Amino acid sequence: MNRFIAFAATLAAAALLSACVFAPPVTTSTDSVSITRMSEQAVATCGAGNVKEVNAKSFTCK
Repeated sequence: MNRFIAFAATLAAAALLSACVFAPPVTTSTDSVSITRMSEQAVATCGAGNVKEVNAKSFTCK
């Protein structure tokens, strides 16, 4: 009987610790507008063909 209680407690603890976390999607329409604006700024700053990476908040030149 003690083994059954210990097993049940272990199983319950494992189930509680492995909870699923829901996160909303990262991409939204405002992000695409921000990326478009940042892309235009990156081309103006770095020059055409010299942009390495662009995201919604920053860009890097080659």
